[in-house]
Amino acid sequence: MEVAAVPVCQLFDRSVRKVTPTLGWEQEYFLVDAALFNVRPDLMSTGRTLLGNAAAKGQQLEDHYFASIPERVYAYMLDFETEAHKLGIPIKTRHNEVAPGQYECAPVFTDANLAVDQNQLLMDLMERIARRHNFRVLFHEKPFAGINGSGKHNNWSMGTDTGKNLLSPGKTPKTNLQFLTFFITIIKAVHEHSDLVRAAIASAGNEHRLGANEAPPAIISVFVGSTLAKLLDELDGKTVQAKQKDDTDEGKIDIHTKIPDVLLDNTDRNRTSPFAFTGNKFEFRAVGSSANCALPMTILNTIVAQQLVDFKTELDALLGAGEKRDPAILKILRRYASEAKQVLFEGDNYSTEWAEEAARRGLNNVKTTPEALDFFLTDKAKKLLTGNNIYSERELEARHEVQLEIYKRKLEIEAVVLTDMVNTQIIPAVLRYQNELIANLRGLTELGIKKKSLKNQNDLLETITETLGELKSQCDELDEAREKANGLDNAHKNSIGLLP
Repeated sequence: MEVAAVPVCQLFDRSVRKVTPTLGWEQEYFLVDAALFNVRPDLMSTGRTLLGNAAAKGQQLEDHYFASIPERVYAYMLDFETEAHKLGIPIKTRHNEVAPGQYECAPVFTDANLAVDQNQLLMDLMERIARRHNFRVLFHEKPFAGINGSGKHNNWSMGTDTGKNLLSPGKTPKTNLQFLTFFITIIKAVHEHSDLVRAAIASAGNEHRLGANEAPPAIISVFVGSTLAKLLDELDGKTVQAKQKDDTDEGKIDIHTKIPDVLLDNTDRNRTSPFAFTGNKFEFRAVGSSANCALPMTILNTIVAQQLVDFKTELDALLGAGEKRDPAILKILRRYASEAKQVLFEGDNYSTEWAEEAARRGLNNVKTTPEALDFFLTDKAKKLLTGNNIYSERELEARHEVQLEIYKRKLEIEAVVLTDMVNTQIIPAVLRYQNELIANLRGLTELGIKKKSLKNQNDLLETITETLGELKSQCDELDEAREKANGLDNAHKNSIGLLP
């Protein structure tokens, strides 16, 4: 990133010598009492419930979200925050989340590399300290059906060694032009490599969360807010010219009437967007709560760095042809804004209308992990990642194989746990109840009760018998699918074979 961003920064400030990606993650998680956790084989083995009935009272009243933090949970939070500070992890935020038993913490923003390490360390710390308080922490993206799952929003920006946030709008035309250069280039990068961005967040757990009317869909789009959306429309639709002043005048230009002031959008941030601009940073909301931030950050930094290199190459060509710097910059930005507008969306990403509109725009809606992971092996991805010395081609293929294997193993474990729970807990309980009904019916018949009076119990017995047969049949089908998947000849087919 530094190699790519510094030359672009020096177009506006020659004193810049270093550019650093910054990251502030938001870690969502569930807390479950250890005693309740220990009676659920599915929670212990898979991190989510595979069977069960939805609670009558879930998050309908949103009373958990707006209530004070329970004392027992507060004590746990203070404990892990204290230990985190000892390890140099500056946690500054704690609060309830929407679902019952769901919470969130967040640190002070810092260098992206350091932030990634801090998050991994904190997740381990939270799990160990939870045991002191007789809790278990769940980082699974969807541990309970029917209520919100957990994400890990990655708030990303870039900062210079001169103290400038490159995604913070300025107060002068010069600083606004710098902001627009990086802002539009990032949007262009996401548009060019949206499939790779989707691959970076692919996991078995995140499949349950993405697009579930609580999290961004699997369609990668960018929200910028009404003010900036209007600005991009104007930039795309107008020929902007700028009069260059004396070259010795520190790059100041007379474009007050050509580039409008960039104002922060005064609307609420779009909580349905997978990649949203929130005033001075982009919020990558589609990352799953159990994820390592390293891969999403690696992909995001790489695609932006490549786009910055392409921008500088194009600009140098225009300057070499005799064009003035600032009109040349605006010329490139206008084209980027036009080419990338397909990925911009200001509406409700949860709606079915957006899925239909995205299809018309040619945006992919990849809903399964194996399909998404295949984007790592496209010629476009290989050229990008090997060309920037991020991964070798062999490393990409190895990572693809490993991720597919992880996905397949997780689904296989869930399948085994599910059939075991049905065969050892559900079916025996149903058989006991079935036998009780049969005995009861037999006793009532011996007492001379008319069959018409026993109709309800007979109907119930028939329903239970039919349902029990269907349940056993479905378990057998799942076992057969698992055995068939294990017999396939490669990890990709192996993973696809277990898809529900």
